[in-house]
Parts: sequence; structure tokens; C-alpha cells
Amino acid sequence: MRVQSVQTGAARRVRIGDRSILTAYGKAPVAGEVAVMPLGILGDEQADLSIHGGLEKAVYAYPSEHYAFWQNARCEAGISPLDDRLLPGALGENLTLQGLLETDVWAGDVLSFANCALKVTLPREPCYKFNAAIGFSRASRLMADTGYCGFYLSVLEPGKLQAGEAFELVAGRRSVGIPTLFAAKRAKHVR
Repeated sequence: MRVQSVQTGAARRVRIGDRSILTAYGKAPVAGEVAVMPLGILGDEQADLSIHGGLEKAVYAYPSEHYAFWQNARCEAGISPLDDRLLPGALGENLTLQGLLETDVWAGDVLSFANCALKVTLPREPCYKFNAAIGFSRASRLMADTGYCGFYLSVLEPGKLQAGEAFELVAGRRSVGIPTLFAAKRAKHVR
């Protein structure tokens, strides 16, 4: 398992339909080592701290393995891959991980890096901003149906990390997995 890419982004206003909204989607890769602080990666911002950010959602991780699925879904929605290829950070994640899927992690597991440790906390829930970032209106529904949600991490041990760095998954108590948490949150919204 390794970090394929590390991304940060600034909150900015964009138009979605007829609304002007604040978002930090479209995070860009960072070169070299980055500082990981208790509230996340240095230089990263979140637009709505009631939903993203804070101690429990300091860092958002997403499996690189799902990028092919989203690129294909965009093509099926009529978005040409030649015009707009998805790059790491396009899904709003800080860490694009290789070799670790949602089905492999449980709340409380720890991603142990050489110079920091991050604890798995919660699945990410899709929102209307995700639809806009991906480029089609069914994207949030597709995330809900597939469970390709990624997961949030809290900072257990601040330090530094970088793209290309390997990490170890240290099992926590293993009482509830990310797919189970995601399904429970989804069921709560469907009622």
C-alpha cells in the first residue's frame, strides 16, 4: 500500500447552476513532503466545516482503483475523456491511495506512515458538490450505490508524508467497517 498522490486546495466560490457556492473541490497535487497537522494537511482548506474537516475528518483518502470506474461513468454520461480526464484530487481527496479499498478498512484502523499516523474514522457521504465536480447529476447516487466513497482520517500522530510513500495498515478494534457505516448512513437518508 502506498500514497499515489497528496493534494491540497483552497476554498473558492464557483457557480453550480444558478447558485454561487463555496467549495474546495479540485485539489491539486503537492510535491515533496507535506506537514500533517491535527486539523489536516498544511495548506488544505474545507468550505463547509459542518460537513468536512475538523478533528474526525481532518484528511480525506480515496482509493486510486476507483478512478477508472468514475472515468467510465463520465464517458457514459457524455463527457469526453479527451476533454476532461480525472486527475488525483478530482474527487476532493487529500490522499489518493493505492492498494487500500473501503472494504479493507474499519473505523479505528491506523494508517502508519514513516513520520505520522492517521486513524480511519468515517466514510465520506456524497453531496451535490460531488455531482458538479464529477460532471453529471447521478454521480452522488452512483457513489451511494457502489460504496466507492473513500474514508476520512483523524490525525493520531502529526508529522509529514509524501506521494510515493508506503504505509502499513494497523488493525484497530474491528467493530465496524467502512462499508457498514456507509450503508447505515445511506439507509438513514433513504427513510
